[in-house]
Amino acid sequence: MNTIVCMKRVPDSATRVRVTPDGTGLDPAGVKYVVNPYDEFALEDAIRRREEAGEGRVTVIALGPPQSAESIRQALAMGADEGVLLTCEGSHDALPVACALADEIRGREYDLVLFGKQAIDDDNMQVPQMVAEFLELPCATVVVGLEIEGREARARREVEGGHEVLEFTLPAVVSTQKGLNEPRYPSLKGIMAAKRKPLEEREVTLCAPTIDFVRLEEPPAPAAGRIVGEGAGAVPELVRALREEAGVL
Repeated sequence: MNTIVCMKRVPDSATRVRVTPDGTGLDPAGVKYVVNPYDEFALEDAIRRREEAGEGRVTVIALGPPQSAESIRQALAMGADEGVLLTCEGSHDALPVACALADEIRGREYDLVLFGKQAIDDDNMQVPQMVAEFLELPCATVVVGLEIEGREARARREVEGGHEVLEFTLPAVVSTQKGLNEPRYPSLKGIMAAKRKPLEEREVTLCAPTIDFVRLEEPPAPAAGRIVGEGAGAVPELVRALREEAGVL
């Protein structure tokens, strides 16, 4: 099985990000970048399927600045066979990104296209579905279980209050959720082998954006807490403050 995994380079969730003074973006100074965590579930699934079958190829595609090559090298160290970096500068909304990814995927041989369910930086959760629409493929999102026999696939996806089971035919697009597997760490052998694996870099021009980012603002600082009293005698004042000041009762 030939699998394409689409990945994104995102700020580490533990990194303190700051908005630039002009409010047009995030200040990259001191920000650590990592592979989008949900994409790691997709990559692990692709690698396991190739290992179990003893054949096939795992191709990683990323779109972003030249520094995204570091994330692709990590994927190669985990076990992917080749990487493709579509370089472009700046931030872009979901539709141009999906167009560029679909154009790249369309000319390749594949059985399955995997994404993480969403990127943790913008959280828009739109690109996998858009790519599937452009490629005219079935799509299963938020998948926590995936079984494939021949050309038939069965996906278990999370929905509010339970799970939903979908059946479809390959090729298809699937976006993965936590719970599908446990991603591996790159081994020393894998890190050394990654240096010899092919990584193609090609500059792309994205179509016009469909969303204008007007301004980013940091959330307001939380108000300081206060002690209204001690023991049972403080309950009336606490109830009053919750009702009249906080408006939560």
